[in-house]
Amino acid sequence: MIICGYSISVLCDLPKVKRRVRLPLPAQIFYEKLMIECKTLFGKKKLISKDKLQFRPAVYAVIINNRKVLLLDTRSTRKLFLPGGGVNLGERIEDALKREVKEEVGIEIEVIDFLKFKESFFYYDPLNEAYHNFSFFFLCKARALDFLDNDKIDDEEAFDPQWVEIKNLKAEDFQVFGREIMKFLMDIN
Repeated sequence: MIICGYSISVLCDLPKVKRRVRLPLPAQIFYEKLMIECKTLFGKKKLISKDKLQFRPAVYAVIINNRKVLLLDTRSTRKLFLPGGGVNLGERIEDALKREVKEEVGIEIEVIDFLKFKESFFYYDPLNEAYHNFSFFFLCKARALDFLDNDKIDDEEAFDPQWVEIKNLKAEDFQVFGREIMKFLMDIN
C-alpha cells in the first residue's frame, strides 16, 4: 500500500493481475480497517484480512554459555532463531517457555529475567496462516547442555539445536528480529 496525498495506491494480489488501483478516500479508510500487512517467512509483504488473523502470544529463551548462544535452525528458511514458541490459552508465560525449550531442545531451564517485548504481524507460508504476534524474550540459564537428537524434537519448524559463537552472528542470520536479538546478545555478553 502506498500513501499518495489523499489517496492510496493498492497493488492488487490477484492471480496474473498486478496493477495499481487508486481508491477514493472513504474506500481507503474501509480498506485499511479490513486489511493488515504481514511479513512472510521469506521477508515479503502480504496483505491479510483482519478476520483471518490469529492472536499468538509467544515466548523465546536467550540462553548463553561461554560466549555462545543456543539457537535452532528453521526448516522452512534455514535461518536461525531462539528456542521458544506459542503460549497456550491458560498457560503461564514462564511455564510455556520451559515447555517450548524442553520440546525443541530437550533441556530444563531457569528463567532469569525479562529482556524485551516485540509485536509483529506475520504470515506462516507452510500453513497459509497469519498471526498477530506478541513475542516476549527472556534471559534463561540452561540446567543441562546435552540436546535432543533431531528425530526426537517435537516441533514442525525448529530443528538442530546448536551453540553458536555470538561474535560470528549477523542480524541477517535470524528468521526475524535480527537487529534486536543481536543488540541484546551484545549487551548481555
